[in-house]
Amino acid sequence: MGGLPAGRVEPTEHDYALWEKRVDALMVLLGGQGRGVITVDELRRGIEQLGAEAYEAMSYYERWIASMTNTLLAKGIITSDELGRRMAEVGKRGEGAG
Repeated sequence: MGGLPAGRVEPTEHDYALWEKRVDALMVLLGGQGRGVITVDELRRGIEQLGAEAYEAMSYYERWIASMTNTLLAKGIITSDELGRRMAEVGKRGEGAG
């Protein structure tokens, strides 16, 4: 985390889950080609601000989505009410999938 010793990194290829691909695509859309809604530095700073406990508990892309969400909230691009409503809508869609 943020330059702290973490041991050996084992680079491996793996299949990405659909949600991980979507998180990556979101970052491309939010940060790319002059839109600059979120910069890579903001993403990294947001990840480092999660704190050690949250950082350790989250996967790579969970950290990304938490950082992006917090940045969008801080910039006023989305509100917590909007986020809550959308999460509820997604949750209802998921209930019918089982």
